[in-house]
Amino acid sequence: MTTLTDSGVLLRMAYKAMQNAGVDADAVLAKVGLDKSILTQPELRTPHDAQEWFWQAMEEVSGDPHVGLHIGPHMPIFKGQVLEYLFLSSPTFGEGLKRALDYQRLLSDAANAELVDHGERMFLKQMLWSKKLAHLNECASVGVIKFFSFVTDGAFIPIEVHFSHPRHADQREYERVFGCPVKFEMRDVGIFFDRKLMDLPSAHHEPELLQLHERLASEQMARLEKQDLVYQVSRLVAELLESGHANLEEVAARLGIKPRQLRTRLADAGTNFNQLVAEYRCKLAKRLLAGTDENIDEIVYLTGFSEPSTFYRAFKRWVGMTPIEYRKLKSDEDAK
Repeated sequence: MTTLTDSGVLLRMAYKAMQNAGVDADAVLAKVGLDKSILTQPELRTPHDAQEWFWQAMEEVSGDPHVGLHIGPHMPIFKGQVLEYLFLSSPTFGEGLKRALDYQRLLSDAANAELVDHGERMFLKQMLWSKKLAHLNECASVGVIKFFSFVTDGAFIPIEVHFSHPRHADQREYERVFGCPVKFEMRDVGIFFDRKLMDLPSAHHEPELLQLHERLASEQMARLEKQDLVYQVSRLVAELLESGHANLEEVAARLGIKPRQLRTRLADAGTNFNQLVAEYRCKLAKRLLAGTDENIDEIVYLTGFSEPSTFYRAFKRWVGMTPIEYRKLKSDEDAK
């Protein structure tokens, strides 16, 4: 099972929205253990499970129990991403929406939206947003409506918005923000809109650009799939290292593929099995040295080495200092 992640663009947009709304964005990041330098990381993906902590931190820092609803209007319009280009270069809004849904994982692994035909109305249904993520649901729904309005030059107007969580703010406040009726404790989360909008022509339709954008989206999806494999192998290495059987053959067997195929796919992802084992051992050793009082002999065993001398040489190669020097450095840093 792969850990669900969200595109870093969501964190960057939330950070900008907090700044626009006068919320101390750096304090929110610090509260969840992040530095704003993370925003500059290329191809950043963040754990989806962290969304609940992130929005809780935003509520605490802002002092606003309805922060998701109120931060939504301050979200920048979703621009500069391949999903936007798919919308603009498609012949109609409906075709752009369908293409974007094919590649929605680029935005979030937890996004599992689908279009449901209700005759004269269409329902953009989001199936995986938890009731615990009420702030995210409300903010993201405002952001989606703003984006749809942008790509249709203001023609998109929601008919009704549904949430599965209970209503928190005043009903009039919700309808002021969304510009339409809003219902709560519904079976599905989503947005109703006029079916006629599906046939709305795009003023920016360009067949050659559309082909280019679809190719870019496919390439980005392929990169995510490679990252999935690297994560799965790293997770299995962590599990198998405890029993001393963290070898390529065993990991390949657990994945249901041949060892040669695993080598090829890892190489295609820009890494190899030995490198992933070394990276995991290094992270584990650093964590044990800095965060526990385990003696070196025990750490040697826990990291899968048979001899202390081999562990010492490997650690010096990884970090540039001995395990004892590293533990002292971290101890001195904590004492400051």
